Amino acid sequence: MPIVALLCLVVALPQSPAAAPSPSPAGAVPRDLAAILRTEPACATVLDRAKEHRLQIVLAEFVDPLAKQPRLAKSRLGDPQQYFYPASSIKLCAAVGALLALQDAAVRDPSVTLDAPVVIGARFAGDEPIAADATDVDGGPLTFRHLLRKLVLVSDNAAHNHCVELLGQDGVNRRMWEAGFASARLWHRLSEARTPAENRQTREVCVGDMVFPAREAGIGLANDGWTELDVGTASMQGGERVDGPMSFAQKNAIALDDLQDVLVAVMRPDVVLGKRGFPDLSRAHRRFLVQALGELPRESANPKYDPAKTPDHACKFVLRGVRDVVPADKLRVYDKIGRAYGFSTENAYVVDGRDGRAFFLAITLYTNADGVLNDDRYGYEDVADPFLDAAGRAIARAVFGPPR
Repeated sequence: MPIVALLCLVVALPQSPAAAPSPSPAGAVPRDLAAILRTEPACATVLDRAKEHRLQIVLAEFVDPLAKQPRLAKSRLGDPQQYFYPASSIKLCAAVGALLALQDAAVRDPSVTLDAPVVIGARFAGDEPIAADATDVDGGPLTFRHLLRKLVLVSDNAAHNHCVELLGQDGVNRRMWEAGFASARLWHRLSEARTPAENRQTREVCVGDMVFPAREAGIGLANDGWTELDVGTASMQGGERVDGPMSFAQKNAIALDDLQDVLVAVMRPDVVLGKRGFPDLSRAHRRFLVQALGELPRESANPKYDPAKTPDHACKFVLRGVRDVVPADKLRVYDKIGRAYGFSTENAYVVDGRDGRAFFLAITLYTNADGVLNDDRYGYEDVADPFLDAAGRAIARAVFGPPR
């Protein structure tokens, strides 16, 4: 079995981690997003306390959609320097990075494909290695095709972690920085408690006949491009209340503009962003990722999901609201959401199939009335979801016009 030598190089830290907003095209008039949202009463509570809710919105509309290289006009609400925790929305970075890494490896070894068996070794105390003939918890084969579909369709944390294992902390950050998304800071795995030192280490990963050795990242990360990195007033740790805010100084981070532009670069590589994007992503891999981003769980044949347990809107936060403007059978929402620690984030590309009109919409807000983190009382159902429904409806109505 051939061994791939992967060097752990110290990567220079990009400057200005919180990305500067991309300029709107000449002549474009930014929309007053607050005025648009106030057409929906459900948005008022959050808008009236926007800073407390850490509310940010970026709406990107096509200025010249028929041009060979179309441009986007962006309208914004909120403070781009105010920290938000991206939660699972950052998984799109790992998914793209993994596809690019698999492409690079396949040049040297054609056994590396999306359908090749994946083997993951042990590294930490208590680890159980994953064998070549292993199946996933849902019975599907453990391949990157299966894992990436789970990552996108239902935001599977283990699938994301396997991508990070393949890339390493240095690999996933470097791929984002080289693509022009300088604010990306992927510090850690998700739902797998590890120390900062452990998060710099990876397990050995085998894909087909190729081995990606266990290694340690030599990389510097800092979240000093954001403000208000301390969140809440207390947290639950091991069943005990610990007073004082929780620090997010060493947690995953990305500017909302960059998060949106990662999706733009995947969905519409023809759009002029002023960032390199992912021109090396193959047509087949891009098509695979785009399909998964737009698919509803009930439409998936592998893995399969029960719509009674996984409804259409489970991982598409603005879907219900936009469906009030565009008929469900004519609408397609390509997105990656995130939700944790009281933060809810939607990063979506919304397409009206009746005439092909589309827009990109990124929203993040924080809901946690009692200020306590890890107590599972975050106001998702009574504050965040009604706001996201209403915001989707209001913005779709403003861009597409009233329901027809």
